[in-house]
Amino acid sequence: MRKLLYLMLLLPFLAVSQENESFLLNMSEITVKSGHNAQFIEGVKSWKACYVENNGEDKWNIWKRVQGEGTVYTMTSIMANWAEMDEKSDPAGKECRMLIVNLIMPHVKSVHYNIARSMPNISKTEPFSEDTELVWVYNVKINNSTSFMECLEEVNSALKKSTEGVRGYWYNVIGGAPEVSDYFVSVPHKNFADMDVKREGVWKIHEKAHGKKKTDALRAKFRAAVDTDWSYMYALQKELSN
Repeated sequence: MRKLLYLMLLLPFLAVSQENESFLLNMSEITVKSGHNAQFIEGVKSWKACYVENNGEDKWNIWKRVQGEGTVYTMTSIMANWAEMDEKSDPAGKECRMLIVNLIMPHVKSVHYNIARSMPNISKTEPFSEDTELVWVYNVKINNSTSFMECLEEVNSALKKSTEGVRGYWYNVIGGAPEVSDYFVSVPHKNFADMDVKREGVWKIHEKAHGKKKTDALRAKFRAAVDTDWSYMYALQKELSN
């Protein structure tokens, strides 16, 4: 799959926990041309079928962004370490690459590729459930990493002790363009109906554990460390994933 991502980038283009070890997450945000969504989907299906038939070994998930402008997908895959970037052999990718050129790229407006490292020490310890069909992703750009991490660790400590528990998986984005987030958290849900379940907010949980005064001070510290934040929901596209 990394070869597919690189090829798409050159053609101007679920995460799983590993025993609580940090891993690298490949992310390619693909914006589809207006009116080309059906053709894009069929192109990806054709490429996936070819890749599977040729015994391709790479695995990936494709998520469709729910809100925002245009039709946007994010393709994700994981690497245990940087050394995997050096791997050259992918016979299935080579066999099917012209399908990318002919059936996918004509329908793609733009591609943005990023890499993030998982942060297992402040994330859910359980892996993504197989029945996860939706994720809520909260992004932040920060101005003070030390202060921001202190806030995360303190809130995470309160969550671990609560009945709610830690809800999401945190990532540190490595490099990228100026508009790319510095950190993000991905909170899994079974489906859209799961969003209707009433849950206590993280600040409320912290307040119950440490009192309003301490929580207000921590929220102020958090806000001071964050320059901007934004969030989207993403729905898993099972027929396009492998």
